[in-house]
Amino acid sequence: MANIADRNLQGGDGIDTFPFPVELSVGGVGMQVGPMGAGRTWHADAPLERVHRIDFHVVMLFGGAGPVRHMVDFTEHEATAGDLLWIRPGQVHRFSRTGEYRGTALTMQPGFLPRSTVEATGLYRYDLPPLLRPDAAQLAGLQAALAQLRREYEDADTLPLSLHTAVLRHTLTAFLLRLAHLAASSAPALHRRTDSTFTLFRDAVERDFATNHSVSAYADALGYSRRTLVRAVRAATGETPKAFIDKRVVLEAKRLLAHTELPIGRVGAAVGFPDAANFSKFFHQHTDQTPAAFRAELR
Repeated sequence: MANIADRNLQGGDGIDTFPFPVELSVGGVGMQVGPMGAGRTWHADAPLERVHRIDFHVVMLFGGAGPVRHMVDFTEHEATAGDLLWIRPGQVHRFSRTGEYRGTALTMQPGFLPRSTVEATGLYRYDLPPLLRPDAAQLAGLQAALAQLRREYEDADTLPLSLHTAVLRHTLTAFLLRLAHLAASSAPALHRRTDSTFTLFRDAVERDFATNHSVSAYADALGYSRRTLVRAVRAATGETPKAFIDKRVVLEAKRLLAHTELPIGRVGAAVGFPDAANFSKFFHQHTDQTPAAFRAELR
């Protein structure tokens, strides 16, 4: 992928995390848009074919011939021309070693868009599928919106930087609203409804799951009754708040078991279980496997 970061951070969990390359974006703004192609790299010493994280959003609109297989959090997705792949901050993923990535790639730095736009576009809806397959009319609208965004992004000379950035935010929002509508309509019916209560809970879990597994603690911190929180989470996901928290903890544990060499005890500690036996019991309850068996299966 062209014009991507030339540095990486080694996370405490052993998985390389790549930051948004502000220094390579036009005018230093918090987004990039351009063609995918040969020679893509985030960092010379860490090929994209290795498992890694990013701390920003990537949306790839595929063009050209041939399917491309791309792994996101233990699921291999096969994308063809006209498909979109939306990878969110913190997700573990890996590029295909053999597929040709052709099309347009959009990257967005967290914080580039205002909170209201983040809410309206579902930027952190981790419950929505990464792979999106628009119909012909949806694809035409997305292609036109992305092409306009690219033109505005590349035209850094006709406006002062402040106005250029403002135009980019508005144009990016128009594209993301189309994308969000596609993502929501692609999800199971139970996942289509959300509200601010669930959004705040989801964000809090994403921030604190490694240290807080208590539904009551989240409810208290957010200023809701436990009953209100249960209703909101059930309406948005069909799950209880506890199941939602546990699912996020299990996902992170799987990431660390599969993609790092951390001892199992340290994996447990990283997701909020200082006692290794308690972590093994929790993991087995939710996966029907011990942590050691899960790791061995993937090696």
